[in-house]
Parts: sequence; C-alpha cells; structure tokens
Amino acid sequence: MKSSMKMVGIFLALAAGLAHADEPVLEVGVSKDAAIFQAANQQAGYPYLLAQNDAATGELPSAPAAAAAVSTKPAEFKEPIFTLNKTHKFLGLSTIAAAAATMLTAPGESCETNCPPPSQQPPRNRTGTHAKLARATVALATATIVTGILAHWDDIHLDNGITDPDNLHALLGITGAFLMEKAVNRSAGSAVPVAHAGEAELGALLMVVGIKMVW
Repeated sequence: MKSSMKMVGIFLALAAGLAHADEPVLEVGVSKDAAIFQAANQQAGYPYLLAQNDAATGELPSAPAAAAAVSTKPAEFKEPIFTLNKTHKFLGLSTIAAAAATMLTAPGESCETNCPPPSQQPPRNRTGTHAKLARATVALATATIVTGILAHWDDIHLDNGITDPDNLHALLGITGAFLMEKAVNRSAGSAVPVAHAGEAELGALLMVVGIKMVW
C-alpha cells in the first residue's frame, strides 16, 4: 500500500512538471540603483564609485593618474634670481651710488670759473679717485640704459605721450645718463679745469627721479 502511494505521488509530480514546461521562465532583475547596491557603494567607499562611473563610460583610470588627481598641487611660481629687469634695477641704483661717491671725492678747491692761465695752474690729476669714479659712473649709466631698453622695450609706447610713467622713466634716465657722460668727457678732454659739476649733478638728479617713478 505504501509503495502504491509513493508511485502515485511521483506520477502527480511528473504531471505537474509537464504541465508547466511550456510556460516562460520568470526573470528576476535588480537595478544597479537599488538600495542594496547603494548600501554596498557606501560601505566600499569612493574607489568603488569611481570604478562604477568609469565602467559606465568604458574607461578605467590608471593608478598613477588617479594618484595624481588626488595628490597633485599647483606648483608655486618662483622668479629666477637673475633677470634682465633685476639687472637693470641693480645697475640703476649702482649708478646713483657711484655718482654720489664721485661728487664726494671732487677736489675741494677746484678752479672752474675765473681760472688763471694754464701756465700758472698745477697739473691736473686725471688718474685720481675722482676721475676713476667718474668713468665708472658713466659706464654704469650706459649699462643701465642698455639693459632698460632690452628689458622694457615693449613697455614704451610713444603714442601714450610723455606723461606715461614708462615713457617718462625712459626719458629721464636717458637724459640723465647723457648729461653725466657729457660732463665727464668734457672735463677729461680738457687741459684746464672746466665747469662740469653742475651738469653732472643735474644728470644724476634726473636719473634719481626716473628711478623713483617706477620703484
């Protein structure tokens, strides 16, 4: 009797299976935006989210690129120690210092006006400290003008007029250097003392004003 009941149960199970064999298979899917995936993303952290986003676009970031995106900081700009503009500024200040030293070493009792005939005057000292400083001042002034033109040629715009600070700086500097060079050359080329201190001092003053305007 028990064997018969088992056979009947097996038969009924086979019949039920054959009855549902032609029915479509039920597909169960879960969206990637479901709560279960969101919880997993929060537990896994940022690397999983980054990988998920890149997988959607079809691109996977390399390890060096990902590290660079996180740790790279913008490099701070460091101006070079020696530049043409700094050289121009240093030469300009050195010119003023040399001009002041030249004036301080001028002969105390020089004859520039109402001088006696050359035969009655003592021989001129053209190799002393005053003369050497004067030549050094002229050399520094010339170098200042040259480096200034090279460094700031694009800053000079004649159409802006003489009142433009850059134009006025260049005009005062060039004029001052020219006056100092003229005064030194006239004194050095004369066999007798000639008046040149006022002209040289005016040139130095013009350069000081020009420097003060921009620095």
